[in-house]
Amino acid sequence: MKFEMLDSYLLDGTPSKGDLVRALLKSKVGGPSAAPFYAGLESLGSKAPDLALIALRLVLAGKKADDASVVRLRELTERVRAKGPDEAAARGDYHREVG
Repeated sequence: MKFEMLDSYLLDGTPSKGDLVRALLKSKVGGPSAAPFYAGLESLGSKAPDLALIALRLVLAGKKADDASVVRLRELTERVRAKGPDEAAARGDYHREVG
């Protein structure tokens, strides 16, 4: 399963969070483990925190969305968005994490 739109938002800030949330709610994938995240997105819409989207991305990848994993992925997304010298390395690490 591919999650380009979610990855694109988390890494590059596009599409808008509102467009992303609408698309995610339209295509709810991931089964019961993802259901609480979708419930949160339904309640909060575009006000949902990015950490919830990061946790959902982990769950959709079949990973645990524990604190350490969410923090690690958040750090990687922040490094990519900062467009610094380690952007490419952080992007590669992100994709390996959600493999």
